[in-house]
Amino acid sequence: MINRPNPDEYSEYAGRYVKLVGDEPILDIFKRQQEESYKLFTSLGDEKAKHAYADGKWTIKQVLGHMADTERVFAYRALVFSRESITLPGFDQDVYMEQATFNSRPLEDLANEFKTIRESSIYLFKSLTEQQSMQKGIASGSPFSVRAYAYMIAGHEQHHWNILKERYL
Repeated sequence: MINRPNPDEYSEYAGRYVKLVGDEPILDIFKRQQEESYKLFTSLGDEKAKHAYADGKWTIKQVLGHMADTERVFAYRALVFSRESITLPGFDQDVYMEQATFNSRPLEDLANEFKTIRESSIYLFKSLTEQQSMQKGIASGSPFSVRAYAYMIAGHEQHHWNILKERYL
């Protein structure tokens, strides 16, 4: 079982994601989000998914691709920290987006990829012992626990769901 992390297990910035996560078990949240996101994104269609709510803002496809990239990075960090305490560099979402090809890909392909990444994350976090979930490392210059990344993954998705509802849909 992966318990909610304490505030000293993640950066102040990451706290905005952690606080968006409810009290149900994190793996249950992962599964619910996986189903809801897949259903939403596959229902939109490619034309609607090319929409950005303002000039210079990401399209829905880019938001989904960013969610996939971020979950991969966070899950990788969780894996590494569950095995050893090391220091990892930060990642700049804007640099990643410059090299991404999300807008040229079919939305269904992106949705399937994100669903598969979440499935992988579920297996990763399900496999961890309680002790492994509490291990820490340094990323982006701040200490993070493995379990903080589980909550950050769920909270990051919720953050983007909120933006999609408010500004895109």
